[in-house]
Amino acid sequence: MIHPTAIISSSARIEKNVKVGPYSIIGENVELGSDVEIMAHVCVTGYTIIGEQTRIFPFATIGYAPQDLKYKGEKSRLLVGKRNTIREYVTMHPGTENDAMETVIGDDNLFMIGVHIAHDCIIGHNVVMGNNATLGGHVKIGDDVIVGGLAAIHQRVRIGQGAIIGGMSGVERDVIPYGAVKGERARLYDINIIGLRRTGVNRQDILALKKAYNMIFFEKNTMAQSVGNVERTIKGIPCVDSLIEFMKGNTERSLCLPKENK
Repeated sequence: MIHPTAIISSSARIEKNVKVGPYSIIGENVELGSDVEIMAHVCVTGYTIIGEQTRIFPFATIGYAPQDLKYKGEKSRLLVGKRNTIREYVTMHPGTENDAMETVIGDDNLFMIGVHIAHDCIIGHNVVMGNNATLGGHVKIGDDVIVGGLAAIHQRVRIGQGAIIGGMSGVERDVIPYGAVKGERARLYDINIIGLRRTGVNRQDILALKKAYNMIFFEKNTMAQSVGNVERTIKGIPCVDSLIEFMKGNTERSLCLPKENK
């Protein structure tokens, strides 16, 4: 299952049924879970763990030093979950001592050609990132998020669960759970109704989320007052609870807002 031209460190940990293609390089501190497939011309290095059944396509470079001038060679990690698909020319970097010392990627994600995952990012499950989409350092992305091709997410931005980012968007601010944003400098334009339906959220809960969205962004109150009103009047609905929790969470960025905001 290992091509004779592949170079694999004797210190690397390789589980059962792993495939490594021609001219790929696996570094000394790498761990490859069972049934991982490394195709031709892939480089995996650093303190990197690749979860089982993940497939990595040609010319991806995984675990190399972050593009951060403050990085001084600390032994930070890159943790990639199970069943991920990592397409050609994807780059993924480990963490730094300026955060939690690790970049963490969940399960069942699709990273299309040329995607870049910078240092200290945290990515959930079932995320799709389109061709050449880019994350700055310290970005956090929830489950079931779609990031369109050529989109760029500014460092330390949070993208809430179930959000969708339009292609070629520049995202400088936090995006609420189930938010839909687009634009050269991305603005919030609705909730992601199609995404909600795809993940099995029922019609009543979608309507409740839409009501909460309108209360928060279009009523003539302060943002804190609006969030408090939603918290008091719309209770026990998971997607609304997720929205409230996100808006009350700690952040270093402002919130992505609709163009016609109050």
